[in-house]
Amino acid sequence: MLKIDGVTRRFGDVTALDNVSLEIGQGEFFALLGPSGCGKTTLLRILAGFETPDAGTVTLDGDDLLSMQPNRRPINLMFQSYALFPHMSVAKNIAYGLQQEKLGRAEVKQRVEEVLETVGLAEMAGRKPSQLSGGQRQRVALARAIVKRPRLLLLDEPLSALDKKVRAGMQLELKRLQHEVGITFVVVTHDQEEAMSLADRIAVFEKGQVRQVDEPVTLYERPRTPFVADFVGANNLFEGTVVPGGLDVPELGVLPGEGAEVAGVDALLAVRPENVRLTDRGLLGTVLDVSFYGGISHIAVTVPGRDKPVLVAQQGAAKVEAGAQVRLGWDSADAVLIQ
Repeated sequence: MLKIDGVTRRFGDVTALDNVSLEIGQGEFFALLGPSGCGKTTLLRILAGFETPDAGTVTLDGDDLLSMQPNRRPINLMFQSYALFPHMSVAKNIAYGLQQEKLGRAEVKQRVEEVLETVGLAEMAGRKPSQLSGGQRQRVALARAIVKRPRLLLLDEPLSALDKKVRAGMQLELKRLQHEVGITFVVVTHDQEEAMSLADRIAVFEKGQVRQVDEPVTLYERPRTPFVADFVGANNLFEGTVVPGGLDVPELGVLPGEGAEVAGVDALLAVRPENVRLTDRGLLGTVLDVSFYGGISHIAVTVPGRDKPVLVAQQGAAKVEAGAQVRLGWDSADAVLIQ
């Protein structure tokens, strides 16, 4: 288990990490998710040994990581730039780290062949990086990272250089490989879709603090803070006062929702676009825009008394056009009240 306890890191007047504590299980695929400057990369650099925290402890299976030199840690870091040697073949790139550890030729050869089979590049062992596609270079970088059999693999925005279609395929490949090799993966990303598709659990960072740690579905469906509700996926957010059955919103009335325990306090109601329906009764609004992609119609509806349009996502082609008067509704179980 990787245990991060009370880690703080300051750069002058800026606190990059503020008392961060996390526990990551053996063999888990864990994502550090957040916007630029939230502290996730600083934490990754601390784990790798490139930064030293001002406070806190980090242990891996009970061993104090912070007392170890970076090259002595049972950790590998996979960069987003791949950092492959252009003059070396695929096999030699993968073997390089093992050769630096003075392993015997037979063992190096065996390990390289095994990992090439694992990542599906056995037939490309003799090629140079320039002769590979972006996805193939990504696999070489991954093979080089896991061939040393680290207890922990750190991935820094690993798929950001790939186009969307290749990236989707590599997400599936990464997940498969992680389960196959059984190594704990910690990935840093600002891409919500990437985190959701890869990770067993996700920690959402904001301003150096962890706002929520949960499995992807729970994080999406039950955000616990306003930041998480706004940052993770599209959401319709309403401010108001908690009342029995929902939230009393000025000019809009009582909107259905669940989750608040104390009535009479200010709160936020969050409802996902896919949970909003065009219905016979509910909020009255005017269709501002309709767009269609990915088999889903995205409908923006302006509602009196609200600055931002309410977003609706429907399967298939929409039956309304811009300018149409509509009413919006949702089930209370599909809306979360956040205090």
